[in-house]
Order: sequence, then C-alpha cells, then structure tokens
Amino acid sequence: MANRKVNISTFRVLAADHTGITVSNLEQSLAFWRDVLGFELSHTAHQTGELAREITGVAGAEIKLAVVKAPGGHKIELLEYLAPPDRKKDVAIRPCDVGSVHVALLVDDLEAVLERISACGWRAAGKPQILQSGPNAGKRVVYVRDPDGTTIEFMEMPLRGS
Repeated sequence: MANRKVNISTFRVLAADHTGITVSNLEQSLAFWRDVLGFELSHTAHQTGELAREITGVAGAEIKLAVVKAPGGHKIELLEYLAPPDRKKDVAIRPCDVGSVHVALLVDDLEAVLERISACGWRAAGKPQILQSGPNAGKRVVYVRDPDGTTIEFMEMPLRGS
C-alpha cells in the first residue's frame, strides 16, 4: 500500500458531558439514583422517530430518559428503550465482557452505602478492598451491580492520617 498523506482535521475534547446507562425500568432506576444516592433530577425527555434513529443508529428506537446530576456536576443519563421490540433484555454482561462500562463514585462511608443499596436490590460483586498502589492508593473500593447488572464502583477516600 502506497504511503499517502491524509488531511485530517484537528479537534480537541472540551469536557465529558454525561454517562449514559440503558435500564429496564426508568422509574425504578430514577428512584434509586435520586432517592437512594441523592442525585438531583435535571430533566426528562422522550425521543422517537427519525431523531432517535439518527442519534442511536437503532431503527425504530423509542426512548424515555432522565438525566440526574451528581454532587460535583457529573450527569448520568438513564435510558429506557420502549422499542424496538427485538431489543435484548436480561443480558448478563460482566465487567470483564467487551462493552461493559462502569461509573466510579466517591463516597464518604462505604459501609453505609453498601447497607443502603442492599435494601434496594443492588449487590456488591465482592468485598471492599484497599488499593495498595497507584494514584488511588489507600482508597477502599468495591463494584456493585444493580438489578439490571449495571456496574457502579464506589470509592471511599482514605481516612486522614492513615
């Protein structure tokens, strides 16, 4: 293959706007993120027709969504696809599977978080561990899974003087 010079426009990413999570039940997920974790509801929307198809690349897509904001401003977009009818449900994706994504949240009391989320049907994937090296050394971390299988990493800051 000949070496050709390709003219590529330059750009830069300005910021991260939000993280999207597809859920099976928008109201249940919204209640968890808002009422259990304390995120603020930003807005809701309904997307269908050409707009939904062109944004997602999914023919026949119909989406109810809600956006919640974390303390500090990061937004989580919760998306419930009402259509197409052939969408996959109850997919048991694991953190090691290609396409798996997670969000990491900093918390002040990991044990309190685990107690509260357990009462809501979420479960820890394992036991909290203390990171031993790297930029997050000293933080206690654990993955949890929601009823849809979505992974959220909770990270507790190390105690001062530890």
